[in-house]
Amino acid sequence: MTDLSETLPASAASARPSEAPARPAWRPSTGLLCALPMLLLLGLGFLAPLLIVAVYSFMPRGTFSLTSAPTFENYVDIVAQNFHISFLWSIWLALLTTVILMAVCWPLAVSIKKLSPSRALLLTVLIVAPLFVAENIRLQGWSLFLDRAGLLDGGLKATVGLSTGSLTANVPVVVFGMVYIYLPFMLFPMMLGLANVPPAALEAAQDLGASRWQQFRDIELPLAAPGLVIGALLVFVISLGAFSESKFLGKGVIVTVSEDIESAFTFGQNWPRGSALSVLVIVLAGAAAFFGLRRLDLDSMLGRK
Repeated sequence: MTDLSETLPASAASARPSEAPARPAWRPSTGLLCALPMLLLLGLGFLAPLLIVAVYSFMPRGTFSLTSAPTFENYVDIVAQNFHISFLWSIWLALLTTVILMAVCWPLAVSIKKLSPSRALLLTVLIVAPLFVAENIRLQGWSLFLDRAGLLDGGLKATVGLSTGSLTANVPVVVFGMVYIYLPFMLFPMMLGLANVPPAALEAAQDLGASRWQQFRDIELPLAAPGLVIGALLVFVISLGAFSESKFLGKGVIVTVSEDIESAFTFGQNWPRGSALSVLVIVLAGAAAFFGLRRLDLDSMLGRK
């Protein structure tokens, strides 16, 4: 019997399954190469410091190196020495600030949406303008305005003979300061969320007899929910680490976890305790962001589908 390989051309005979052409070596994609500098920056400037702080939280108190045997005493001390009270204060203030801003910014965002473009731009600029001034300077200005013999108290004494005394050094004024500082971080995501609500849908619902509450519940709130959730996450995470409000306006009436962290790293020279408090704040903020973002359809928001 004649061998078939003898009747085939040389090129066909050489292309046998056992001799498949070699695959090209793996090469990184262009997107990965472009993202490499950002990944290095993220790793060295963000993840590495967090890792160092996490390791420090397990070092014995009073040490300044990472060579000691790990211990959980810093986390035990947070409860044993009542440091958890400042942690609870920070959580409560962050939640209260978030809820108040959700109630305040919704009608404000709806009003801005209904304004003419020129007026909406003017109002937006007025809201953004204070962000160009340092937070501490703005809060110090409010302290001078509300304190005893300040602008408000002194002005009332000079004009009508009344005195308000000092309106600082209490919890409500701390909440006021946090609402004032973090209002843009709730307002602008909420405005972006309301931009997803088509006016035609509201007009159709109104023509069909839907009340204002039904329009809000069934149309506006579901469509604007992504912006609302993102704004709430931003405000909660940022206000969880609030420091200046309780310092300038609270005058020591309450102590937040950020103040305890600063005290541990500076005056107390107890880096492990400050690291343990920092780790708990990071874990709580990360958990809030994780569970909040899970409720959002990020692919649709980013235009991937």
